[in-house]
Amino acid sequence: MDPKFSLQDVLRCHLCENPMPKMFCDICQLNICDPCVGAHLVDESKNHKLVPFRKRIYKPRCQKHSFEQCELHCEQCDIPLCVQCVSSKEHKHHKKVNVLINFENQKEVLQINLQELEKTIYPKYQEIASTVIKQKADLDKNSKKMKRRLDKQEKDWHREIDDIVKILKANVNGLEYNARNALEKQEVEIQHKMAEIQQSIMDIKKLLEYNDINAVSAYKSRNDEFKRLPHKILFSLPSIYPYKIEKEPIYKHFQTFSPLIIRAKGMFSMDSPCVKPTPTIKPFMNEPQIVSYIRTGSAPCVVCCLNDEEIWMSNSLIENIINLNNIDGDLVKSIQTKSGSPPSDITVTTSGDLVYTDSWDRTVNIVRDTHIETVIRLQGWIPCCLCCTSSNDILTVMNSEGGEQSKVVRYSGFREKQSIQYDDKGQPLYSTSFGGFYIAENINEDICVTNRKEVVVVNKVGKLRFRYTGSQSKAANGGFYPRGITTDSHGRILIADCDNHCIHIIDQDGQFLRYIDNCKFDCPIGLCIDSEDNLFVAENHITGNQEVKEIQYYMTKQSS
Repeated sequence: MDPKFSLQDVLRCHLCENPMPKMFCDICQLNICDPCVGAHLVDESKNHKLVPFRKRIYKPRCQKHSFEQCELHCEQCDIPLCVQCVSSKEHKHHKKVNVLINFENQKEVLQINLQELEKTIYPKYQEIASTVIKQKADLDKNSKKMKRRLDKQEKDWHREIDDIVKILKANVNGLEYNARNALEKQEVEIQHKMAEIQQSIMDIKKLLEYNDINAVSAYKSRNDEFKRLPHKILFSLPSIYPYKIEKEPIYKHFQTFSPLIIRAKGMFSMDSPCVKPTPTIKPFMNEPQIVSYIRTGSAPCVVCCLNDEEIWMSNSLIENIINLNNIDGDLVKSIQTKSGSPPSDITVTTSGDLVYTDSWDRTVNIVRDTHIETVIRLQGWIPCCLCCTSSNDILTVMNSEGGEQSKVVRYSGFREKQSIQYDDKGQPLYSTSFGGFYIAENINEDICVTNRKEVVVVNKVGKLRFRYTGSQSKAANGGFYPRGITTDSHGRILIADCDNHCIHIIDQDGQFLRYIDNCKFDCPIGLCIDSEDNLFVAENHITGNQEVKEIQYYMTKQSS
C-alpha cells in the first residue's frame, strides 16, 4: 500500500514518513513535518507555499491519468487537466486557468451561494412555511366555525320544524275537538230520540193490549216526527302526505358549499424577501347580512369580543351579572359584580382578562378567572365607559360627581398616564352625558368617543381631529343619537345610531361611507367586532330583546 496516497494509512510526512505532519506545501502537494520544513525549502528549483496542515489545498488527480496531479482547469470542459491532458489535441484550443485560481473563484461562488441561501432563500422558505402554517390554522378555525354554524342551523331547523309540527298537531287537535263535540251532541240527541221512540212503542203496545176506545181515540202518531232523521255530520281531517324537502334551494342558499377548488395562484416572489404584502381593503357588501342570531337569555346593551368564538355581554342598567356566551348562544361563564351593582361598561385586556367599570362605587375592576380585583378607585369622579388599547392601556371616560365636567383618562398598569379634557382653545372636548358615553381606540391610536349628539375623535396625545354629527339624510329624519362605537381592521369607525335604528360607518378622517340599515335593528346600542370584522350588535334592552345579531358587511372570497 502506497502511504502517500492511501486513505487507509495514517497521514505521514512525505519526506521522513513521521506521522501527523503539521505543515503542507500547496505548490508541491506534500505533507511536511516540522523537522523537514527546512530541508523542503532548500530545494529552490521551484517556489514553495507552506500552510498549516488543516488549511491545505489538495490539487485534484487527473481523471484520465490517475497518478498525475492537475495544474490547470479547462473552462470549456469544466474539468481539471494534468500536463499530459494539456498537450492533447482535445484541449489544445480551450481556455485554461490555474487550478488554484479556479479553486479560489469557486470558493467565491460558494460564499455567494451560502450568503444567498442564508440571507434570502432560506428565510423566504421560512416565511412561506409560516404562511402555510397560518393558512392551516385559518382553515381549521374557519372550518370549525362553519361546522358550529351548521350545528346551530340544524338546531334552528329542528326547532322551527318542531314548532311547525306542534302547530299542525294543535290544529288537528282543534279539528278533532270540534268534530267530537258535534258528534257527541248528535249522539246525545239520537239517544234521546231513541228513548222517545222506545216509549212510543211501549205506549202503542199497551193501547193494542187493553182495547181502550178513549185512549186509542186520543192517540197522536209521532211517526212523521221520528221519520225526520238527524242530519249527517260530515267532516274530513286534512290528509298528511310525505313532504319531500327541496334540497336545491338550501344548497343554493349556502353558496359557499361549492366544490373545493385548489389552484396555484402565481408563485412566491424572491424580489422582496420576508416583506409582508400590504393588506388590501375589503369591499363593502351591497347589502350587509345577518349571519346569525345569538340567543343570550338576557337583554344585553354592552358587548365585547373575548375572541372569535366568545363574547362578554351585560345589561348595564338592571343586571349585576356579566355573561360570557359563545357564538352559539351557550352560556360559558357568569360573573357577578363585586358591589352587586350593574356594570357601566366592559372591555377585555390583550391577555384576555375582563375589566368593568362600576359607577355606583366609583371603581374599575379586573376579573382574572373568577377573582375580582378593584384596580382603580376614583374620588370626585364617576367612571362611565372604557376600552383597552393596542398597548394594553385602559381608556376610561368619566364625569365629575357634580356633572359639570367630563374627560378621558388613560391608565397604564392601572396608574394614570394621561388626561384628555380640553381642546387647544381651552374649551371642553366632551359634554357631560351620564350614561351616554361609549369609547373605542382606532388602529391609528385615535380615541373615539360617542357623546350625546356627536362623536368626538382625538389623536393619541389628545388633540382634536374631528367631530362627527351624523349624515344629513338621517339627521333630517330624527337627529343623531350615537351610542355604541367600535372600529374594524381598516380603521373604519362604526357607530350605533339608536334613534334611527342603523349603524353609521365613517373612515378614520370622519368622512361618511355608508349605513347598515337593512338588518331590522331596534335601537342598536352595543357594538363589538371580532378579528374577522364580523360585527355584533346588541339592541333595545328596554323591550327585552334577548339576542345579539352577528352582521357581515364586508365581501369575503366566498360572497364575492
